[in-house]
Amino acid sequence: MTSSRAMPVEALLVVDVQSAAVCGDRAVPDTDRLVDRTADLIARARRGGALVVHVQNDGAPGAGDEPHTSGWELHHQVEAGPAEVVIRKTRDDGFHETPLRGLLNESGVRALAICGVMSEICVQATARTALALGYRVVMPHDGHATHDIPAAPGISDAVPAAAVSRVAEWALGGELEVIAHAADVAFAAPPRRR
Repeated sequence: MTSSRAMPVEALLVVDVQSAAVCGDRAVPDTDRLVDRTADLIARARRGGALVVHVQNDGAPGAGDEPHTSGWELHHQVEAGPAEVVIRKTRDDGFHETPLRGLLNESGVRALAICGVMSEICVQATARTALALGYRVVMPHDGHATHDIPAAPGISDAVPAAAVSRVAEWALGGELEVIAHAADVAFAAPPRRR
């Protein structure tokens, strides 16, 4: 479902906004936009009392996001405390073998927004599980990004990153609430943190 403004959410999941994805020659296209939108979402979620969860990928040895390398570092500053946490993952899905579901449930979160990278991989996998678990999920279109898909001879031309991101949203089905602008996401404190 696409809408211009969503009802408030009680949590923000910031997926894999790590140095390897937003700095240097491996950065996603239009990085400045993504960093601006995710920073604004984080600031407004904090002001609204929402739970902020930074999901940090632990890449394989030699990967750009290998743990404890410069590319692995989170891009946005974390204000550690009960309302803002970091959850590390080793798979695309932020719920897979992590404490994310328990954290959301303990706080009474029923609705969340998801932003970050990569649209068709970790953002989509995390959103798909959130929907399957019964959460209301809002995804701001300008709050997630990915890379172009290179051409594959005999299969397709290159697919621009913007198209890949839109397809990632579309593939999640009608239960996902897609809004055009991150600025239109509203936040509220979870019931058990008010």
